[in-house]
Amino acid sequence: MILGYQHRDGRLIRIEEGLPEDALWLDLMRPEGNEEAMLEAALGLDLPTREDMDEIEQSSRLYAEDGALFMTVTLPAQTEGDVPEVAPVTLVLTQKQLVTVRYHSPKAFEMFMQRAARGGLPCATAEAVTLSLLEVMVDRLADVLERVARDIEVISRNIFAKNGAQARKGSGWRAVLEEIGRKGDLVSTLRDSLGTIDRLTVFWGQRLRDAPDTKELRARLKDLTSDVRGLEDHSAFMSQKIGFLMDATMGLIGIEQNGIIKIFSVASVVFLPPTLIASIYGMNFEVMPELAQPYGYPVALLAMVLSAVMPYLYFKHRGWL
Repeated sequence: MILGYQHRDGRLIRIEEGLPEDALWLDLMRPEGNEEAMLEAALGLDLPTREDMDEIEQSSRLYAEDGALFMTVTLPAQTEGDVPEVAPVTLVLTQKQLVTVRYHSPKAFEMFMQRAARGGLPCATAEAVTLSLLEVMVDRLADVLERVARDIEVISRNIFAKNGAQARKGSGWRAVLEEIGRKGDLVSTLRDSLGTIDRLTVFWGQRLRDAPDTKELRARLKDLTSDVRGLEDHSAFMSQKIGFLMDATMGLIGIEQNGIIKIFSVASVVFLPPTLIASIYGMNFEVMPELAQPYGYPVALLAMVLSAVMPYLYFKHRGWL
């Protein structure tokens, strides 16, 4: 599907019929072969395929060809949950148009279309549309990071809450570990996306350095780069906190397991002396003086009880229980 947009009265308006040459932004959403070929013929450009967009080399993601800049970033979609859909998005910037090629639906595109349609973003030129779109992408990633940060704070409070370990015994710890793992994966995805945008801004900024009449554009691009790097630092801090929470959770699980093992160890020590006494008097020797005593049986029982109670009281006195 090809969507075209024109700039009218300070707003981006969707073109309902046809794709005129003065379209400022062309958005290819899951393009089919004939659509891509038609647009390539109209623009005189060789648009990247899905396989080209998936390349991880920077030279394959950021390059200039036929007077246009080809810039690919990685964006997550469906970020309302913890398992987003991650795919590349390519921005092809020509002298007159911006062409975006994508195979999924990041929320940032919907937000950009809504704001641009209201006239809330600078979109008079292809460069302005590109920069405004990048700013909305970064805003969206920042919103997701803020949500994840709040979720991590909730997890942290639950882990270290008083009497929290009692409520999480058994399968509760597994749920906590799974939640931490999902947040870690999401933060890693956001960091990767921010890294691709950071490299894009550097690549584009180098080509704007000597271009005339780009002072305002370069200033906005510099601010955007600063914002992206600030978010990268914040996501790095969140990754460290997630690692700390994972280690802390594993430590608390170890403490609970040690407590269980301690209980079994004390129980074995408590019941060992009575077992020893019972084993002695269970021997089938012919000469055992105590067997002939009238009070031998109750004395043996009393000895077994005392041998069990005394270790328990000793452990209690030492604070081991």
